[in-house]
Amino acid sequence: MHMPPSLRPVSSLLTTAVAAASLFLAASAALADTGPRPDLWPRWQTHDPASEKRLDPSAFDAFLAKYRVMGADGVVRIAYGAVTQADKSTLQSYIDELSGVPISTYDRDAQFAYWINLYNAATIDLILDHYPLDSIVDVPLGGFFSFGPWGADILTVEGQAISLNDIEHRILRPIWQDSRVHYVINCASIGCPNVPALALRADDLDRTMEAAARAYVNDPRGARVEDGALTVSSIYVWFESDFVRSHGSVIAHLRAFADPETRERLRGIETVSDDAYDWSLNDATGSGR
Repeated sequence: MHMPPSLRPVSSLLTTAVAAASLFLAASAALADTGPRPDLWPRWQTHDPASEKRLDPSAFDAFLAKYRVMGADGVVRIAYGAVTQADKSTLQSYIDELSGVPISTYDRDAQFAYWINLYNAATIDLILDHYPLDSIVDVPLGGFFSFGPWGADILTVEGQAISLNDIEHRILRPIWQDSRVHYVINCASIGCPNVPALALRADDLDRTMEAAARAYVNDPRGARVEDGALTVSSIYVWFESDFVRSHGSVIAHLRAFADPETRERLRGIETVSDDAYDWSLNDATGSGR
């Protein structure tokens, strides 16, 4: 449409303002996540949808049954200081066994369970290698300026060196795009969702993740309302886009997994006021030192 000459300057200003606002909104969206972004590693997309192969995680089950401790506060801790050398060796053997699996030849469900179990077992083993300590962020891997050990290559799968960050942000999050993944991986910290009671099974993934999501959302570590203000776990800030993709917003995600009491507390709340996270080691045998 041809604009009258007298209105052209105003139109130009409006166009500039709209463009600036668009850029601001785009920048805000880009900054929504403060944690690592999903960064697909295409090499791990390979799978066999016709495969019916399943892995036996009973060795990890036995370790968890012996050293996983549910506290009165609802926080699961690991009795790191009580782990025997024999059980430490068994855990390491389980990790080595997983590392030797040609996981690219399995179907998607088996792969998902595999990566979760490998991540959780390797994290526990990593703590045991450096125990005693107060927090996983004190593990001396990843370089002087690194925060924690997540970027260090500590595993080898199909001949490829892999870090915990690779598993979470380059494999699990971008391939499956399921926000519930955050509830079944454990970073050995009080603020993290609990270590699952059993290793994940390929044929029971949905039920396991649903239960884990509900447990965390309805725990004060996940979300709490005080004086009308909502404080959420920093997980919802670090990985906000995952929860927005699944439910439209963090608060909508919380409501989807909230029990009646939590849902009532969330009634009328439309914004997150603050976030918090406790990096203290999830240690059932003392302070860690």
